[in-house]
Amino acid sequence: MSLVDIWNFLNNFWILVFIILFLVPALRRYSKVAARANLLVRLGRKRGTQVIALIHRQEVVSFFGIPIARYIDIDDSEEVLRAIRTTPKNAPIDLILHTPGGLALAATQIASALKAHPAKKTVIVPHYAMSGGTLIALAADEIIMDPHAVLGPVDPQLSEQTGVYPAASLLKVVEKKAINEIDDRTLILADEAQKALEQMKALVRRILTNKCDDQKIGRVVEELVSGKYTHDHPFMADDARRLLGDCVKTDVPAEVYELMRLYKMEVGRRRPGVEYIPTVR
Repeated sequence: MSLVDIWNFLNNFWILVFIILFLVPALRRYSKVAARANLLVRLGRKRGTQVIALIHRQEVVSFFGIPIARYIDIDDSEEVLRAIRTTPKNAPIDLILHTPGGLALAATQIASALKAHPAKKTVIVPHYAMSGGTLIALAADEIIMDPHAVLGPVDPQLSEQTGVYPAASLLKVVEKKAINEIDDRTLILADEAQKALEQMKALVRRILTNKCDDQKIGRVVEELVSGKYTHDHPFMADDARRLLGDCVKTDVPAEVYELMRLYKMEVGRRRPGVEYIPTVR
């Protein structure tokens, strides 16, 4: 084999490596994005709704295999608010939720915007919508859950450099210890915890106004906000129905399960957690 042949072989080899490492994954991602868009359109036409997906799956970055946990953030709230704002006022909304929760501010914005939409709002939970995801679900007129899907408490969690603390637990510490045995940092956190609890209770009451009577609202606040359970305590469909009533259903459309299969862990920097196809006016 001549040097020219060897040179040509090496050139072709590196071109092949480039195609395998860069183009093939890019084509696969594009194919998944297109497949998800087609499913959103199909589900929207079937149900006569504007479908919005807020889905967070663990992802892998670059070639190092470093996992990244996704959660509700301000970018998500901007996209969901834009989707709701551009939806015709007479068009029902289906919001597919799969999330561990996230920033309270972002979840509050989404829940408020969803509640304010005049047409019917349905939240669909195929697997789980914890914490801020549950807060968003409470704003819907109807919640469709897989029988084994879960919602969770929305009790505030306060974070600082040393860890994350449930607001209700911080208040119990202050109640049980003498004031001279408590350091200033804990007292400050307890003060913030009291404010956070009152704010969340008021928010949940506002979200459920005109949807539940006062007695039911009080029961929801006690179960979800007061710190009665750990923050990851699961409320399955039957539990949610006992708490919220007949607005909780279990007939998840088959297209939603099909959509979730297209959100497997991918290689890449960041894909949007929110996707929607604008309704044709």
